[in-house]
Amino acid sequence: MKSLVTYIQGDAAAFRKTDGGLLAIAIDGKEHEPVFVHAAFPHTMPRSYLSIVTKEGTELGVIASLDDVDRTTAALLEEQLLLRYHTPVITKVVQVKEEFGYAYWEAETTAGLCRFTTRGNGISAKLVTEQRLLIQDVNGNRFVIPDIGELTDKEYRMVEMCM
Repeated sequence: MKSLVTYIQGDAAAFRKTDGGLLAIAIDGKEHEPVFVHAAFPHTMPRSYLSIVTKEGTELGVIASLDDVDRTTAALLEEQLLLRYHTPVITKVVQVKEEFGYAYWEAETTAGLCRFTTRGNGISAKLVTEQRLLIQDVNGNRFVIPDIGELTDKEYRMVEMCM
């Protein structure tokens, strides 16, 4: 039985950065430019099961793990993943106010002090593991609290309103 997934392994493909900073791949003698990297499990297994997709949305194949490719290729792919899944880590929750079905956040993050708005009623803040909370604001920006158990009691009470 033929596998439904095509795995890209070792030197079967050659990646390069385009002049515009995107990614290109040469696979089976054919060049594809640009291509995009999508992680199947970006929050729990960010270095595994990476789908390489053309601008038309055609999947060329999957890289099972960044450990399966050379360091240069791994660095190119990680750079693209950081761009796609830019998710500042919330290091301190300063304030969360709820009003008219929205929550207005002020938080210190790895990207600096951020103010953002989320929809209320637990729609925008979801646990992706038992401790890791992913928050998406009304503009589609994502933030993460890696371990809600590390929050102070005051911070937890503010965040709990939004979960």
